Amino acid sequence: MKRKLLILLAVLLLALVGCSSEGSSGDGEPEKLDKIVLADAGWDSIRFHNSIAQRILEDGYGYKTEVTAGSTAATLEGLRQGDINVYMEVWTDNVKELYQEMTDAGDIETVSTNFDDNSQGLYVPTYVIEGDKERGIEPLAPDLKTVEDLKKYPEVFPDPEDSSKGLIVGAPTGWAVGETMSVKVDTYGLGDTFNYISPGSDSSAVATLVDAYEKGKGWVGYYWSPTWVTAKYDLTLLEEPEYNEEQWNKDYGTEFPPNDVVVAVHKDMPEQAPEVVEFLKNYKTSNDLTEEALKYMNENDASAEEAALWWMKQHEDVWTSWVSEDVAEKVKKSLE
Repeated sequence: MKRKLLILLAVLLLALVGCSSEGSSGDGEPEKLDKIVLADAGWDSIRFHNSIAQRILEDGYGYKTEVTAGSTAATLEGLRQGDINVYMEVWTDNVKELYQEMTDAGDIETVSTNFDDNSQGLYVPTYVIEGDKERGIEPLAPDLKTVEDLKKYPEVFPDPEDSSKGLIVGAPTGWAVGETMSVKVDTYGLGDTFNYISPGSDSSAVATLVDAYEKGKGWVGYYWSPTWVTAKYDLTLLEEPEYNEEQWNKDYGTEFPPNDVVVAVHKDMPEQAPEVVEFLKNYKTSNDLTEEALKYMNENDASAEEAALWWMKQHEDVWTSWVSEDVAEKVKKSLE
């Protein structure tokens, strides 16, 4: 009996040692990685940037890669916990409190700004304001310039399910910016004349825009740039008061603040894969560079991976500046 007890204790001790060392080396240091997990929060541009990073990580550095999909909140939590290693597009102001909390706690590290020349807010097709002679469309709302001006034109943007009000298409369900947009509608006094809906997905929102655009009808909704949508369609961003931090914190009653879209990694990445972090520190694009790829995806019915391949061939001077010559040569061969 004593012998059996000793054996049982030994087994338990080994199990405890194994659990305590999971995710770390014998001396307590984070284990080196052989696979990099990236976040997919549900929009095309993050998928495009993931695909570029994956090709460089796989063909240039020899890592395996994987993508974990989920909502913004879920994928950021995955980054915090270390289930996700890299986040190629954190729209910092859209998740300001959570991002700041995770950064202050030391759970994540921001390594670079992917791009910062973006915009977001309520858009309308430009023909709504200016008309389109080639398509025989007269201006539907010629004096529409600001978000508040929408109060004059609810009939231009009719809600098909409620003829007494106009319709504003908001951010998709589960997106952090959705709450901001909902408050904005009330702040600008649009709730009495407009209904606000949150589509189930980005593609659902785009479908409503495309349908209205092709028919030359009125449409107003949340969107952002860079996207293939803003690259393909002639849209106008409705004006809001200039950004003021005090007013923004009160009721979001200004334009969106400058939004740095950053690349962030889990806190252990600098030790687990220092060469990857060094590469990501150099990762920088722009609104226009990103929209090129998104437009290519749409016009050619291409995947994010196919768009990344095309883009890297078009912009060798950009991505080769992020990595060493040795890594660049390996990746170039994979593009042939």
